[in-house]
Amino acid sequence: MGSNIKSNFHTVSFAAPRGFATTFKSDLKETFFPDDPFKQFKKEKPLGRVKKAFQYFIPIFEWLPKYSLRVSQFDLLAGITITSLAIPQGISFAKLADIPPVIGLYSCVVPSIVYAIFGDSKYVAVGTLGTSSLLLAETINKVASPEAQPALYLH
Repeated sequence: MGSNIKSNFHTVSFAAPRGFATTFKSDLKETFFPDDPFKQFKKEKPLGRVKKAFQYFIPIFEWLPKYSLRVSQFDLLAGITITSLAIPQGISFAKLADIPPVIGLYSCVVPSIVYAIFGDSKYVAVGTLGTSSLLLAETINKVASPEAQPALYLH
């Protein structure tokens, strides 16, 4: 009463291992450009590629030529509204971090300008946060005191 079992072996073939440089390049591309932004303009002429790359990395180059005066009045109103909230908020958060209020003003104005150039969403408000101000004050207080070493504390 012997059993008549046939054994079938299937082999799996693996691709040859890739080198470090190829793997590293692929991983970097996947990390920083998961949507492959360059795919959309591979067939462009070289000057067109450069233009599209600038528009991808610095979005103001894409939307500024299409910007209209009609839209600017709404942007001005939105800017005034956000400014009326951001300036007192920046000053008070600077006081939380034991730094001069003018630095709080910089922290609410400069990020907005930078985001207007490099950001790609018109529905985002950028500015300082109370949590980060408290964390900053707590971290810096371990190194320097705002009363005893004001210059070191500010730096």
